[in-house]
Amino acid sequence: MSPVGFCYQRGHTILEARQVSKEYRLGKESVQALSDVDFTASQGDFVVINGPSGSGKSTLLNLLALIDRPTRGEVWLDGTSTGTLPEGKLAELRKRKIGLVFQSFNLVPVLSAWENAEYPLLLQRVSRAERQKRLQAMFSAVGLTGLEKRRPDELSGGQRQRVAIARALVSEPMLVLADEPTANLDSKTGAQVMTLLRQLNDEHCVVFLVVTHDPAVSDYAERTINIRDGKLVNGEPHVVATSAS
Repeated sequence: MSPVGFCYQRGHTILEARQVSKEYRLGKESVQALSDVDFTASQGDFVVINGPSGSGKSTLLNLLALIDRPTRGEVWLDGTSTGTLPEGKLAELRKRKIGLVFQSFNLVPVLSAWENAEYPLLLQRVSRAERQKRLQAMFSAVGLTGLEKRRPDELSGGQRQRVAIARALVSEPMLVLADEPTANLDSKTGAQVMTLLRQLNDEHCVVFLVVTHDPAVSDYAERTINIRDGKLVNGEPHVVATSAS
């Protein structure tokens, strides 16, 4: 059992995209950002979607995170079709089942590391005792014990990303979506963050979906999917890196 006690049944389908397409209007023109994407992730998966700037990977991430809606097709989360759900229901699904890790960390500068990570639990009205238990376990898991009272400007880039990871996981989601999690980090710190994500994936069984333009990140994937011009190119199994020196 994981330190914070969330581990679902491995192999259970968590996320599906079925013939998902996304178009944007630019004046009188229509821009096709994604075309007929089919994608499935099951419990315990660690998937990297790799593609250059403008390939559609951020658009896909926003659709899978239920932040945006597809023009055509459906996104399913834990067996629920999200296509016709009202915004309030989508927000509730995101809050309960999805954790997000952002490229720019998105920490509140006036809050401590502890308070930043605690925020999702306050939104969920988790009891104080349970918040304390989860946060202590998660800060230990991400290597931040002793840094709980520091504000973001008192932390290194790698430490800030670890706070963001703790915030994403402390609410015990089924799915964590990470948008360019190493982009603002040096190569050594980036490797440490990716090693941490793999460790948390192994321990908690939660699905990790990492979107990146950095080919080195694919070394940590169980499955790498390339995206080009809004289309998925492949989804071949990958040999996971055994070290991240």
